[in-house]
Amino acid sequence: MALLLTEEQTMLRDSVRGFLADHGPISQLRRLRDSRDPVGFSRDLWAQFADMGLTGLLVPEAFGGTGLGHVEAGLVMEEIGRNLTPSPFLATALLAASAIARAGSVDQKSTYLPTIASGKLIAAVAVDEGPKHRPHAIEMTAKRHGNGFVLDGAKAMVVDGHAADVMIVAARTSGTAGDKGGITLFLVNPKTAGTAIERTIMVDAHNSARVEFRGVAVDADAVLGDVDQGGDILAGVLNVGRAAVAAELVGVGEEAFSRSIAYLTERTQFGKTIGQFQALQHRAAHLYSELEITRSAVLKALQVLDDDFANATAFVAIAKARAGKSSTLAVQEAVQMHGGMGMTDAFDIGLFMKRARVAQELFGDFNFQAVALAQLKQY
Repeated sequence: MALLLTEEQTMLRDSVRGFLADHGPISQLRRLRDSRDPVGFSRDLWAQFADMGLTGLLVPEAFGGTGLGHVEAGLVMEEIGRNLTPSPFLATALLAASAIARAGSVDQKSTYLPTIASGKLIAAVAVDEGPKHRPHAIEMTAKRHGNGFVLDGAKAMVVDGHAADVMIVAARTSGTAGDKGGITLFLVNPKTAGTAIERTIMVDAHNSARVEFRGVAVDADAVLGDVDQGGDILAGVLNVGRAAVAAELVGVGEEAFSRSIAYLTERTQFGKTIGQFQALQHRAAHLYSELEITRSAVLKALQVLDDDFANATAFVAIAKARAGKSSTLAVQEAVQMHGGMGMTDAFDIGLFMKRARVAQELFGDFNFQAVALAQLKQY
């Protein structure tokens, strides 16, 4: 498939770009951060996402969604990255919607997917338990009790977990930490007795949470998919998350680059704009090339998720690894080209650097993706 957008995809991108520039700009992130907003994102903006059909991109039409694909979702994430817009779009409309649409029972789909598509439900996916992304190192247990299970353990870095109406929780029903099998996914109401949630505002002013489960009882119908078979479901959902964050990083990197080029044409030194100095031109050209290659890698990963979901892991790993490296280069160069004041809070460049750093860690950094690719290729 050609690495080009269709006319409809281009229209969607342009529509979301204009919408977020007007309604979800970086100034909104600053307001939410400086006012210590208890939610950390705009519920009014989320309602507008729903009105535009964005919250149901990955929800089948039969359940009230638009039934589009991962390429379209990636285009939205890119514009979210371009504007640093805090939004539950990743956690709810992509991760949770994908998990339920692919593994849920008819009752589960009927209960959750329409409310996700309508923007009335916020969801989160709770996987990691330590400071780094290790999806197989799950120690949290789910032991059979009566007609259901009892959950015990803790989760970290749960994106938008503090605002979730439902959580998809990965717990171990057999085996030990490190085993790929023995993982089961559960749909858990955060208000269930024994659940404790602590909001953790990340360095980039986006939302995360620590969640503890102490003897949390759930019914058997809370199981998403089959018992002990959640690992394969989770792998696919995490691939969706990695590709989506890679697309966001493209937006972060390209906006940082665009602002740097604008600054090079405005700032004067020794009687000329600094963009006329050859050394800076070389650095800008190199960065442009890196971002373009990364854009192609990310688009390819999103296309494969749409066309051959089960075999997308290698493409997604490459895209996430490249996006992390390229966006890091973009924000570092932006700070350098703006001079020392680039990291001051008066400029937005520092906010892009912080988001790039956090997003690179989400669902596995460069090293995680490199190891995953090496293992997949049996190096």
